[in-house]
Amino acid sequence: MIRGFRNEDGAAVLVGLLLSGLGMLSLAGIDPFGWVIAAKTWTDPSLALQPANPKSYAISAPISLGLTFVFLLGLFIAATKWAGESARSFALRFPVVFALTYGAWTLGQWAYLAATPDKLPKGVTWTMGLTGEAGYLLALLLGLLIGNFLPGFTRWLAPASRSELFIKTAVVLYGAVLGVKAATETGRASAILFRGIAAIIEAYLIYWALVYWIARSWFKFSREWAAPLASGISICGVSAAITTGAAIRARPVVPVMVSSLVVVFAVVEMLLLPWMARVMLPDQPMVAAAWMGLAVKTDGAAIASGSITEGFFLADAASKGIHYEADWMKNTTTTVKVFIDVFIGIWALVLAFVWSRFIDRKDDGSGPTKLPWAEMWARFPKFVLGYFLTFGVVLTLGLLLPELRADLNKATGESTDQFRRILFSLTFFSIGLAANFRRLWAEGLGKLALVYVVCLFGFIIWIGLAISWLFFAGMLPPITQPGA
Repeated sequence: MIRGFRNEDGAAVLVGLLLSGLGMLSLAGIDPFGWVIAAKTWTDPSLALQPANPKSYAISAPISLGLTFVFLLGLFIAATKWAGESARSFALRFPVVFALTYGAWTLGQWAYLAATPDKLPKGVTWTMGLTGEAGYLLALLLGLLIGNFLPGFTRWLAPASRSELFIKTAVVLYGAVLGVKAATETGRASAILFRGIAAIIEAYLIYWALVYWIARSWFKFSREWAAPLASGISICGVSAAITTGAAIRARPVVPVMVSSLVVVFAVVEMLLLPWMARVMLPDQPMVAAAWMGLAVKTDGAAIASGSITEGFFLADAASKGIHYEADWMKNTTTTVKVFIDVFIGIWALVLAFVWSRFIDRKDDGSGPTKLPWAEMWARFPKFVLGYFLTFGVVLTLGLLLPELRADLNKATGESTDQFRRILFSLTFFSIGLAANFRRLWAEGLGKLALVYVVCLFGFIIWIGLAISWLFFAGMLPPITQPGA
């Protein structure tokens, strides 16, 4: 069984659990990550960077930045080795990826971009009010520029541009965050979990069937193309397309082409849908958050979209004197998306059964082919196991020991928050690098793209919006006191 974890998912689980476990040292009065570099809202560039907790660690910003880089480099070199890939290639390139990403993230904290209207620094008379999420957008744009105009440099950076590893590790960390919030706000958390279960029904029984039917009936794709296309467009992008391709034993080129298409459209969705949510749902933050989890494909893009959307809504609410507690929207998006991911393996087994029993039956009398159990386990998105482990442990502690909830919130939020932010930034940059529009178009993705456009804008985002409204209309994140 352990061999099934010697991959990127298993590496993400191990790194996420290690960081979560170290964060729990806060329960013993130890600040394990106060030395981690943190980018603050700034007007003076010399004050942009400082340790996350300078009271516990009186060190300079350069030392804090260096320690953070070395720590992450060591973690991900070990993760790369665990996954059986070249640690040397990663190590040579990660310093550049980290420098570019953190530079964009820090620039995104510039007060004129990030400050909310109710908290303008001295001397700042206007602001775009994007909060610190502007750093994610700048990291994405920088990745897009490099990926589309510097192909040689992009190829060189590729071994260290591990968007799925970065975001999956962040998701494992988010499990603990949601766990403590579930223990504290059982009403809201229960609704989020219930909505996640509903998302499974929607994605697998409604989306998948419609996309498959349209691909087959309208665009005349073969079953080999239609099934991975339906999974990639309707469920969760790259992971679903690859898993479905393995389940039905499609040629390798099929899920690869679909996955490339998904990456391109994930960028479009990530830029478009948060803005649409801000305009269409100004007073429905939780509806908007759930919508991102259903409409945006790939784990990284969906969770990143939830992060952008939360930044918009927190800033808009703050301008009205309302201060929502952070992370509830991002956690809603993550939970909806993760619940869908959990069932990828199960769905793959269903497709493998259908294909082997009814579609790819042998005609030589030997009967149906065997189900690829080992392949299904290898393809199962095991990072979600880490998510539910951290969620379950923290939720159990919070329910059994209510007096620890404040400390658990510090351990899961303050202690690991900077790592989550850095991992999100690395994800944005890496997604941008992977979206080479000209190359993908030259590979013949025009017809596939048309299917995506028809399905995405024809019904996927609208069904997702309707069901998100059904479950979350009128529900708001907890409100904190100004300055709390």
